[in-house]
Amino acid sequence: MKVLFLTHYFPPEGNAPATRVFEMCRRWAKHGHDVTVLTGAPNVPAGVVYPGYRNKLVQREVVEGIRVVRVWTFIAPNRGVIRRSLNYASYMFSAFLAGLFLSRPDVLIATSPQFFCGWAGLMLARLRRLPFILEVRDLWPESISTVGAIRSKAPLRLLEWMEQRLYARARRIVTVGDGYRERLVERGVAKDKIDVVCNGVDRRAMTEDWQITAIRREYGLENTFVVSYIGTIGMACGLDVVLRAAEQLRLQGRDDVRFLLVGDGATRKGLEAQAKSLNLGNVIFAGLQPKERIPALLGASNACLVHLKRQELFKSVLPSKLLEAMAMARPVILGVEGHAAALLKTATAGICIEPGNATELVAAIEMLNSDPEKAAAMGRSGRDYVLQHFDLDVLADKYLMVIENVLAAGAR
Repeated sequence: MKVLFLTHYFPPEGNAPATRVFEMCRRWAKHGHDVTVLTGAPNVPAGVVYPGYRNKLVQREVVEGIRVVRVWTFIAPNRGVIRRSLNYASYMFSAFLAGLFLSRPDVLIATSPQFFCGWAGLMLARLRRLPFILEVRDLWPESISTVGAIRSKAPLRLLEWMEQRLYARARRIVTVGDGYRERLVERGVAKDKIDVVCNGVDRRAMTEDWQITAIRREYGLENTFVVSYIGTIGMACGLDVVLRAAEQLRLQGRDDVRFLLVGDGATRKGLEAQAKSLNLGNVIFAGLQPKERIPALLGASNACLVHLKRQELFKSVLPSKLLEAMAMARPVILGVEGHAAALLKTATAGICIEPGNATELVAAIEMLNSDPEKAAAMGRSGRDYVLQHFDLDVLADKYLMVIENVLAAGAR
């Protein structure tokens, strides 16, 4: 099959959307399929183009058998509504125009976020008469409304209209969890039009090695209980809870716990400034890290924090960072309600806390710190569960079957 995949994010960017598309596409290419990814110059989250790339009209490369076509976009950091909106819209037009000149694929897939990427895919598919699969990883515009990125009702109504048109005109919709499928059905999408292909883990990448000791030494974490948060530090994450928990521990005279925040995003600078003003030496900001270091950073942790603000929408979310922490056999402290909490409890892989509750976060840390055998058992249970249910090899094959079924239905 010839597959064209539109995505705003792609490696060397290391966020969850980039990783998912890459892991699926490289497996399809390995199976012998002709896979092209249409994306932009890597620049997330700082809005600075990565070394070795330029933000020009078109540039091409081949990555692990995937033909990658990069188009010009208005570059902007991952914060601020106007500049970020221009970034999204510019990708939509550039990808649409570039897609007109690519060799004809058998199927076109476009992934959200951001959903202007979905619209580029829809316009291109309609003009070239291609079967169109919409991948939904985030519910726009509800998610941006939830975090307060856009408050005006007029643009939100326009985005909601665009959202409904996308759902109606896609041949199939692939989403990343049962929670999102439920939300889509509530919006009027037929349940039998939706396939669920979850995020997953690469069992070959999640291994411990010598870097763990080096990382603990690098950040001064020897002889401490390390609670890491590894991922985007954005508006939805509610990571002020870490600062409040760190202050509680400091007031208790506890010097044996460290919070390691790995990543970047819209709220990182503010949190870092606040931690400095509060003299919180027990909170360490490691910044954006190469993806290949993530397994070692997870391995250097005694527990992993996965957290989102307490919002109804986030009950549908199954964060990929949860699966990665479980795959590394680390107990998880989970501040996310709904489907994610249900999975963690089923896997007996950690402790659920109320989102935003610093006191419960401290209590969970103390429990894991005081009972290392139980913490280790949670880690092992989580790893067994995630490798059984979220193996990327299996999920990529499942996704491939969705594509094959779409093509077979169109041929009848």
